[in-house]
Amino acid sequence: MAPVRRLTAILAADVAGYSRLMGADEEGTHERLKAHLRELVESKIAEHGGRIVKNIGDGFLVEFPSGATLTLVCRGGSFR
Repeated sequence: MAPVRRLTAILAADVAGYSRLMGADEEGTHERLKAHLRELVESKIAEHGGRIVKNIGDGFLVEFPSGATLTLVCRGGSFR
């Protein structure tokens, strides 16, 4: 059986200024990050057919089914 190949688009993202924010308020920053991921980021990713491949502290890798979808998500400021 031939291997299945597919094109995908990968988004690597992290939180700007996370170390500074953690230094100022570690517990509050962590709670706000979890809330933003849950309420905003995860829903937008799913809405556009993506999936989180790996969550790494203040960053994450996301797979989208196409580059066009990823472009729409990023250009539209969907994560804001």
